[in-house]
Amino acid sequence: MSAPVRVTVLGSGSWGTTFAAVTADAGCEATVWGRDPGVVAEITEHHRNSAYLPDVDLPETLRATTDAAAAVATADVLVLALPSKVLRGTLGPLTASLRPDALLVSLSKGVELGSNRRMSEVVAEVAGVAADRVAVVSGPNLAREIALHQPTATVVAATTEAVADQVAAACSTDYFRPYTNTDVVGVEIAGAMKNVIALAVGMAVGLGMGDNSKASLITRGLAETARLGAALGADPQTFAGLAGMGDLVATCTSPLSRNRTFGEQLGLGRTVEEAVAVTRQTAEGVGSCRSLLALARSLDVEVPITEAVTAVVAGRLRPAELGRLLLARARKAEGA
Repeated sequence: MSAPVRVTVLGSGSWGTTFAAVTADAGCEATVWGRDPGVVAEITEHHRNSAYLPDVDLPETLRATTDAAAAVATADVLVLALPSKVLRGTLGPLTASLRPDALLVSLSKGVELGSNRRMSEVVAEVAGVAADRVAVVSGPNLAREIALHQPTATVVAATTEAVADQVAAACSTDYFRPYTNTDVVGVEIAGAMKNVIALAVGMAVGLGMGDNSKASLITRGLAETARLGAALGADPQTFAGLAGMGDLVATCTSPLSRNRTFGEQLGLGRTVEEAVAVTRQTAEGVGSCRSLLALARSLDVEVPITEAVTAVVAGRLRPAELGRLLLARARKAEGA
């Protein structure tokens, strides 16, 4: 009988804790790392993370630690559940502790500002590993629903089917079903862009707009996501799947979505700083909209929703002007 796979998750927020719990339920030896000693102690001793997942019971086998280097040193699979803006800085000092055969998995959804690199590219560069040792997980992954064992499907993408299969096996349970994919580019672009589109949908909700407006933003948001993905060589089918349409719908429509909720606060007239104070968190799309716009411009790809959201976040455009600006664009064929 083979020894259980040892999984370390860096990040004890809602998604990091949930994914670690999934791997524990899948039979792995799971450890989650966090900076807050109180959160770490509660996970290990009481099997709860009240700060991020109130009233959710975690697996008794899940452990937590504040010692990142020690947790990394034992990991067969190292999972990065970190905001994209801190991924490089957090992973860098830990690479010396990595096992030479460890697989790395990114749960982070964004594009690095300045370099325009996708998160898997950042991970490979910082860790000094080949791209085929890095996988990504994306899909309709609202953490609380998964933590409550509500049935969910997701996508595990890697450049080789073998690595995707290994990671999928480490997170496969009777409530969490991973599908594999080798289109890492498409899965990552879909995961990053959906946060920006969700901000726009949230703004529409905050402004009191109805389902027609929301559906229009979701559909046209998918179109600009696919355009950017195509320019990077992604498989068009990815955007019709779980990492594309699936994640986009969940993130744009659920009140559990941080990005949609944050956008709603902006639509109600609050500034970014005020929205942070109200929601007590910064949505990933707030930072990644700038880097995604920069990436799109470098490829001469038109992304009007992303451009408008970036302008709102920067304070150059009021949310109320977003719809008018988008509808005032020149008419064209839907598929163009």
